[in-house]
Amino acid sequence: MYKVKIEDKMIELEEATSLEKLACDYQTGDKPMIVAALVNNKLRELFYEVDEDAEITWIDLTQSDGIRMYQRTLAFVFIRAAMEVFRDIHVNVRHSLSKGLYCDFDYHRELTAEDIDKIKTRMDEIIEKGEVIHKASVSLEEAKTIFEDLEFRTKANLLKYREYDYINIYTCGWLKNYFYGYMLPNVSYLTIYDIIKYDQGVILRHPIVSTPMGLPEFEEHKKIAKIFKESEAWGDIVSVGNVFELNDEIEKGNYKELMILGEALHEKKVAQIADQITKLDKKVILIAGPSSSGKTTFANRLRIQLMVNGFDPITLSTDDYFVDREYTPRDENGDFDFESIDAVDVDLFNDHLAALVAGQRVELPTFNFVEGKKEYNGKYLQIHEHQPIIIEGIHGLNERLTSQIAHEHKFKIYISALTQLNIDDHNRIPTTDSRLIRRIVRDSKYRGHDAKRTIQLWASVRRGEEKNIFPFQEEADVMFNSALSFELAILKKHAEPLLEGIEADCEEYKEAKRLLKFLSYFESIDDDDLVPVTSILKEFIGGSYFTE
Repeated sequence: MYKVKIEDKMIELEEATSLEKLACDYQTGDKPMIVAALVNNKLRELFYEVDEDAEITWIDLTQSDGIRMYQRTLAFVFIRAAMEVFRDIHVNVRHSLSKGLYCDFDYHRELTAEDIDKIKTRMDEIIEKGEVIHKASVSLEEAKTIFEDLEFRTKANLLKYREYDYINIYTCGWLKNYFYGYMLPNVSYLTIYDIIKYDQGVILRHPIVSTPMGLPEFEEHKKIAKIFKESEAWGDIVSVGNVFELNDEIEKGNYKELMILGEALHEKKVAQIADQITKLDKKVILIAGPSSSGKTTFANRLRIQLMVNGFDPITLSTDDYFVDREYTPRDENGDFDFESIDAVDVDLFNDHLAALVAGQRVELPTFNFVEGKKEYNGKYLQIHEHQPIIIEGIHGLNERLTSQIAHEHKFKIYISALTQLNIDDHNRIPTTDSRLIRRIVRDSKYRGHDAKRTIQLWASVRRGEEKNIFPFQEEADVMFNSALSFELAILKKHAEPLLEGIEADCEEYKEAKRLLKFLSYFESIDDDDLVPVTSILKEFIGGSYFTE
């Protein structure tokens, strides 16, 4: 007999029982789909059998783990359907886009909308049959044979750097494949999805955390798509588009040139943006982006490039324009919401900014964070003709922040870390994971937060981004990709000890375990001194010219 606690209810099992069977008693049509569970604080797939005393917490589509499993399984079925409809096609799972998953193809011609409809029809047939997904551990030698037979070359190559002598293979019908992370037990779970043709590929649409029981409204992100395409093209130029190719460069000792090239590309892009601002003679430069994008370093590098062009930029902080604490809005939990634009005295900020642009002298406030009030301490500012104002903050792209400034005076920049690397052709590296690892390292070094605390706060950070940053990203005049192809090889040695310090009984343990597995794919670059002091990466690992 096994004693199992589920949602504060204790039951007894007479024999080993699958999570899928147990979930049937808790899944109702008016609730988001259960897709996995925590068993004694370890993430388990639904075909896992409970054969010991256990405490079970369900994972559904309101949680990131659940969405990742749904997305992987959907991609698996899509890959199989495409291979069945079109012989010799190769599917590439690229990156998230427009609240979906962008994929494209290696094929002798571009697929038409009719071709995509054929793939979707075949997917519908597979899903309707309700085929079971099987999981089995196989030796690396056997896995290599499987991948070579299927011409999954990036998967076969990456086995060279695997830490273990086995690998978990999933099977759906005739197709065997490897996916980084867990899967659904049956394709019949894929009840909500769509495929739309986009650019030279498709977007696989699926539920997201905020819409777990349906598809989110489609939002086209043309500028983000363009940046991703540029990044992938750059990966092709330097022959580093996946983790195997990066590891190979590290093993051969060629990574120093790769690092120089990456930093040179960043410097060229910053210089080009500065030249654009100079040519247009913009007065107000607004920089925004999600957490750990490298905004501080980027703003300083842009300032230097503008100085090279004969300008004398100054910076203005929105932090000094917070409303007095008593007027700060609160979130759904009743806590102060300092990330809301209503936490900023927008009217005062606009008045001061408009006066500065007009050449007037303004007394700037200083926000007293202890007292929770603005103070005036005789700090005045007046700018001259060639002195643009740089404003860096989460609301930079929101028109409300600078509504009194004419459009012709403003230049908006969106910055994020949009990595061009994938683990292999079917396993992408989420931008969110790269930023989270950056933040874990930085928080430990500069903010006194351990990895556990950073992971605790991450969900709240992400909610703030979804509300205050991402809706305005397409308003940018230009986008800057702060990702460096080699950065995870540098960050690995900093992040791993921090993640390993999270205890197994903590709620954050499953996320730490997932990130540790992710980092295990990378060979390490041990020498931080190879990273220039002006690099965005130094903002996180330490030694930055701009932050220290």
